Amino acid sequence: MVETYESREPVTIRTHHRPWAANLETDAHATDRSLVVEESIDAVEQTRDGQFVDLITHGEHGHPSTYLYSELRSMGSVAGLAEEGRCSCGGYVTRVRTERRGGDGPS
Repeated sequence: MVETYESREPVTIRTHHRPWAANLETDAHATDRSLVVEESIDAVEQTRDGQFVDLITHGEHGHPSTYLYSELRSMGSVAGLAEEGRCSCGGYVTRVRTERRGGDGPS
């Protein structure tokens, strides 16, 4: 997990064996786009193969396609990205499906 968790509980605290959602809309996320990217990557890494994570990103940074999608696509474990629209509080939901070659991901 990333070092930014030193002063707070991480969004991802364990491997997820089923679909789940990562809330990246906190006040800390609103003021730090790099935190959104780091924790999005961490969330994908903690998602079991064949499953998906819905990344709920803060609306303050605009549409995630402008700063997050290319970072996610560069990960070897991302099998698909789907824009799921906006959530009721103004953020964006991106569904990321995982698939690692040669293994089943985090255990």
